Amino acid sequence: MLTLDSVRNCLEGAIPSTVATCSPDGTPNLTLVSQVHYVDSSHVALSFQFFNKTRQNVLANPQVTANVIDPETAAQYRLDLRFLRTETFGPVFESMKAKLAGIASHTGMTGIFRLQGSDIYQVLNITEVPGRPLPLTSQRRNLLSAVRSCSVLLNQSADLETLLDHALAGLASQFRIRHSMILMLDRAGRRLYTVGSLGYRQSGVGSEIALGCGVIGVAAEQGVPIRITHMTAEYSYSRAMRDSVERAGMGGKLETAIPLPGLEESRSQMAVPIAFGKEALGVLYVESPEDMRFNYDDEDALVAVASQLGTAIHSLQQNTEAHDAAPASAPVNTSVSGAAVVIRHYAADDSIFIDDDYLIKGVAGAIFWKLLHDYNRNQRTDFSNRELRLDPTLGLPDITDNLEARLILLQRRLSERNAPQRIEKTGRGRLRLHVTRPFTLIEK
Repeated sequence: MLTLDSVRNCLEGAIPSTVATCSPDGTPNLTLVSQVHYVDSSHVALSFQFFNKTRQNVLANPQVTANVIDPETAAQYRLDLRFLRTETFGPVFESMKAKLAGIASHTGMTGIFRLQGSDIYQVLNITEVPGRPLPLTSQRRNLLSAVRSCSVLLNQSADLETLLDHALAGLASQFRIRHSMILMLDRAGRRLYTVGSLGYRQSGVGSEIALGCGVIGVAAEQGVPIRITHMTAEYSYSRAMRDSVERAGMGGKLETAIPLPGLEESRSQMAVPIAFGKEALGVLYVESPEDMRFNYDDEDALVAVASQLGTAIHSLQQNTEAHDAAPASAPVNTSVSGAAVVIRHYAADDSIFIDDDYLIKGVAGAIFWKLLHDYNRNQRTDFSNRELRLDPTLGLPDITDNLEARLILLQRRLSERNAPQRIEKTGRGRLRLHVTRPFTLIEK
């Protein structure tokens, strides 16, 4: 007996599907739909774009037949469906909306293909249409083996930084995905910030994207994988654009947006939420310059990887911040010499500039400002995660906002900007500030 999972390749939207309906008086109607969307093993969703004869028939007579085609083999299958309801918001709607934008852009129909709703149907029966399918020309990838190998890498991660690096390396080596990034969720700011990337000329660490914006933002907001198989202007972006902020006395406008890494022509995109239970943590994002690079099987595999990643992030986070930190190793003497640098802090958004060069903002900026002040006052260099978490002057969010990720972000930004200050981990839940040049602090 055929199952919906066995014909999922037909539901990619590469070839329009034929849908047959019937009016109450018995008059048949045949039309094409942009996509038949896989919901679960017994339900699909059809795109509701126009109020036409098909829509009228469905509302009057819920029995529908859809003919779907495998884009690789041309095998055809008939789905007997029963209409249940229309959804105009939520995960299924947003996923279909994103995919439809890709189909519309690919076919030159942007502005015409507009999703009004997702019509949910129960799949009653699946029948193979007689014919002679073509042989498969593409070699199937062993994604189960890739998930297994990637899981081994993740299990070998002793801290969050290593975990992030292993996850991205696993996607490249096991899944042959050359362009990927991991973003963590900032609940207070309702945005995501990049903590790691692979395959781009610029890492984009510290770049941000708002919830609900693009593939990444929609996936995070809805808690559902978003996958696009064709290039689309509506959901593509090569950098995070933020308004410039005019800084008094600093010569005009200074840009505080870090470019979001991304391909100039991303033809396949997929964003998978990272979560622990119902707690959203971030997004795993992959892309490719090839059309239809990621299919349903890739989606299933990356959902499994993201699930393990979420569990590992939660576990490492709890272990790092729930126990007393071990004593730090002895500090290494470093000479402080050279011309003094000017470090400015803007309290409005905790943004930091080193000699007019933008570094970071938000929680990471507030942390860095505290470290510098403590160093200036007491020549202090060693700190613990716990004291940062409990410091009332920082106003940090609760533990679920992942302090460790903020410290990784700060550490990588300092390293990338070749700053005269660096931070390093000296043990579980401990860090050290290294200063190589004198500095002057200015509060704006």
